[in-house]
Amino acid sequence: MPSHTEVPTEDLDRLMAGTHWNPRSILGPQHSTIDGTPCLVIRAWFPYAAYVDVIEAPSPGPLLRMTRLHEAGLFEAVVPDDIAVPLYRFRVTQHDGTIIDQHDPYAFPPLLTNFELHLFAEGTFYKAYDTVGAHIRTIEQVTGVHFVVWAPNATRVSVVGDFNRWDGRCHPMTNRGASGLWELFLPDLPEHTLYKYEIRTRAHDTLLVKADPYAQAGELRPRTASIVRDLSRYTWNDRDWMTARAGWNPLTAPLSIYEVHVGSWMRVPEEGNRWLTYQELAQKLIPYAKDLGYTHLELMPVTEHPFDGSWGYQATGYFAATSRYGPPEDFMAFVDAAHQAGLGIIMDWAPAHFPDDPHGLATFDGTHLYDHADPRLGYHPDWHSRIFNYDRAEVRSFLLNSALFWLDKYHIDGLRVDAVASMLYLDYGRKPGEWIPNEFGGNENIGAVSLLKELNILVHRDFPGAITIAEESTSWPGVSRPTYTGGLGFTLKWNMGWMHDMLDYFSLDPIHRRFHQDRITFGLLYAFTENFVLALSHDEVVHGKRTLLDKMPGDLWQRFANLRLLYGYHFSHPGKKMLFMGGEFGQWREWNHDTSLDWHLCDLEPHRGLQRLIRDLNHLYRTEPALHEADFDWSGFEWIDFSDTDNSVIVYLRKSPASDASVVCVCNLTPVPRHGYRIGVPKAGQYRELINTDAFVYGGSNVGNFGGVHSTPIPLHNLPHSLTLTLPPLAVLLLKCEPA
Repeated sequence: MPSHTEVPTEDLDRLMAGTHWNPRSILGPQHSTIDGTPCLVIRAWFPYAAYVDVIEAPSPGPLLRMTRLHEAGLFEAVVPDDIAVPLYRFRVTQHDGTIIDQHDPYAFPPLLTNFELHLFAEGTFYKAYDTVGAHIRTIEQVTGVHFVVWAPNATRVSVVGDFNRWDGRCHPMTNRGASGLWELFLPDLPEHTLYKYEIRTRAHDTLLVKADPYAQAGELRPRTASIVRDLSRYTWNDRDWMTARAGWNPLTAPLSIYEVHVGSWMRVPEEGNRWLTYQELAQKLIPYAKDLGYTHLELMPVTEHPFDGSWGYQATGYFAATSRYGPPEDFMAFVDAAHQAGLGIIMDWAPAHFPDDPHGLATFDGTHLYDHADPRLGYHPDWHSRIFNYDRAEVRSFLLNSALFWLDKYHIDGLRVDAVASMLYLDYGRKPGEWIPNEFGGNENIGAVSLLKELNILVHRDFPGAITIAEESTSWPGVSRPTYTGGLGFTLKWNMGWMHDMLDYFSLDPIHRRFHQDRITFGLLYAFTENFVLALSHDEVVHGKRTLLDKMPGDLWQRFANLRLLYGYHFSHPGKKMLFMGGEFGQWREWNHDTSLDWHLCDLEPHRGLQRLIRDLNHLYRTEPALHEADFDWSGFEWIDFSDTDNSVIVYLRKSPASDASVVCVCNLTPVPRHGYRIGVPKAGQYRELINTDAFVYGGSNVGNFGGVHSTPIPLHNLPHSLTLTLPPLAVLLLKCEPA
């Protein structure tokens, strides 16, 4: 039998130079001829091999020594026609004597189907995360890793890792044509393999080494390699939660969110101030939030990110739970434990921009693949980062897949979408001349609008009970209205206007509040135009803004009283609730992502009192339908009196349309007790105090009404009955009628 064939010089040169776009045409089993005689040859590329043998399969016979065609490492063997393809193996003897047995990756056919290529190209491959990236597969009883990456402008893409000395010449991938996808099945690679993609660019013929955009795990910074992981092995124990969630209506149910930065909620100072792991967080954070009565935890981004100071909002791993706190299955177990404890998990998700770290998405294949080359479209001046190209089908698919992935694989209950305003407006953060109008001459980012609508349609269609929350700070109409009515389709929207008005108002010395009562009542003019979350978030306690407690005016007692007053108004005002960690016990020091919260403050009675108030407010909010059932229309709210500016007192009703029950809410916004203060009420009966934020147990002065007061049949405020109350200083009273 002839000993070897001739490889075209051009192909050989490209292979050795690492520029061949279709290595499968040379490597692996090839039907060829030698001196006119048909034959089957196997070619292999092993730059570090001294010699290579072919081992027949399934029954190993004699070793067949391969011929070295080129000193750079190209080997060939002419083999019998009946050799088992692709089950034969190579026995590679390296120059140091190391012997490695492995299957031939180029003996396995391409695995991507034409239908998958079509869906990917049109941007409707909504489960691409099960195919693109690195996935453990068993093909012809051989287990390995199937790699798929999108790099349409590359001249060559290779998988590199410890298994091939990070040498891009060893495992070039197969180009799948117009789709821009490259793929390669590497048999025998195990889970936990470190890898990247080496990409040769078209424009400058330079080499880039990139982490996998679809990787489901990554190394701990500053290392940047991707890690092969199989997430299907985790066994979930939250069926009851997921079943109940599918029938849950977030608009009428209580929703009280505790916002957490996982890396700084609590640390271990005696061990170098290290982070808590996902396992430790499950043991500490979940019981803590559950005890305080929250319904959900909102985690600032846990997607992989290179810079701690970005708080996770500059992501490089849109499918990878950050390795800072443990492996992926530990984060799965954390979510699982939360569900079993009755807590939902909302995750911050940042599709507005991405960093320009060299291992990330920026100039991924030598071009502005994921963003725009024109800085007027592709550069974010506020965050010095890159803006996604929302008009490109493959980029839209990438972002949609990321969102759906967390809901699917990690059972996440909701996504809080970061910086939506910056996505919606082409001129966001830009001066005149620094942006390009859309095709109609406007400043709306039409691609981003379309993407957000598609996101919300898919989430609400495919994951019943899951929610989406928009951080959107402008007056864009219909953010939380259905897409079929012209809205963006979010479940909820942060009420940024309410937050700013409240913090401005409560920072005023009470003596001046009579002149600014409109700030505390203005929010009701638009309270039902969207499905609002009243968010007191991390953004309000950093960068010199001071913590909520430190914003409050007055002496020490008044500061705590003002904060209790704010919380009472927060929980009784229409809208779902959110509070950032530390606010529940009165953190004095601004939030610092590098340190723990000041948990020692909880040893001090005023701070413990705040914690008790948050716990009781959450409990009341969850058990009293009037406080949560109708947050988004006038059927759940009624003013009793908002005109008493001289005394800085406002009074209103929260109502339950289903039960006709109501809660009377009275806010005394000054430190002056009001005795004999009369308000109108709709029903006759004994009005029991549900909450008095001035109660002694919360750190207050204990001024009140001895637990309740009986109505009198004297009309007031256009209501048939009235109450005569003692209003405690800087406090909220919540009262409920108990008819005789």
